[in-house]
Amino acid sequence: MRALPDAAEVPAPAKTNLFLRILAREEGGYHALETLFCALSLADTVAVRRGAPGVRLHEAGGVDTGPPERNLCVRAASRFYAVLGEAPAVDIHLTKHIPSAAGLGGGSSDCAAALRALNALHDEPLDRAALLQMAIELGSDVPFFLCGSSLALAWGRGERLLALPALPPRPVLVAHPGVAMPTADAFRRIAERRGGGYVPQARSIPADALRGWESVAALAENDFEDVVMEEIPILRDALEAMRGAGATVARMAGSGSSVFGVFADDPARDAAAERVRALGMRCWDARTLDEEPAVRVG
Repeated sequence: MRALPDAAEVPAPAKTNLFLRILAREEGGYHALETLFCALSLADTVAVRRGAPGVRLHEAGGVDTGPPERNLCVRAASRFYAVLGEAPAVDIHLTKHIPSAAGLGGGSSDCAAALRALNALHDEPLDRAALLQMAIELGSDVPFFLCGSSLALAWGRGERLLALPALPPRPVLVAHPGVAMPTADAFRRIAERRGGGYVPQARSIPADALRGWESVAALAENDFEDVVMEEIPILRDALEAMRGAGATVARMAGSGSSVFGVFADDPARDAAAERVRALGMRCWDARTLDEEPAVRVG
């Protein structure tokens, strides 16, 4: 019998939304979405190691992720071992680089990375479909990070996915104002603005429109932008600075409060970073990914 590894580690990439439309409000109170997810090289790291009975979370990076018992990595481990039918005995080491409450999916990506790492630690007992089912139960954005692609169309609450061929990698600038916009607050403002009878216009997206940056740029939008920028107006200035520096796409990420720009080359991205930092915002250099990060075992 092959010996099982003692540890497994995987990057947990940030995501952005190349477009994001908020559709009708469902009977349960949730708003359905239509979005194009794209994974970025800006990433946390999740490592799991065999340990004493229980699940222990060790965090580094200085980003506040809240109480350990509510952390999605811990919840992912508890769910994984429940499905496996074993008592957990693992240490989870989470190194944060993705800012929290920024619309970049850091917590969801950490959750998916924990599931992938735990599965590798136990010699892949669960197939991708089983992991995706757990992802749906754990959080709205988690399935994207388990779909096996760095680009995907998503509907509903993110549980309905169409994995797509990756776009050519491009430099990306991510910027954050240091002010959070909780997702629940952003949705509440959308609901207040629209009232109860909003019916979105139907839209057809040709498959060819998702194969190149120029055609994707023509679809780029984010329905959260207006309500979030009323609260955090510097975000509009940052987007204008990115577009002025030549961004192919410049939008808010998710429900905010980070913004991002996709550029044709590094010099254009660097010029935009200089302008955005002058506004007092923190910036990260990144790239769009063209494949799912690999799990490392040892």
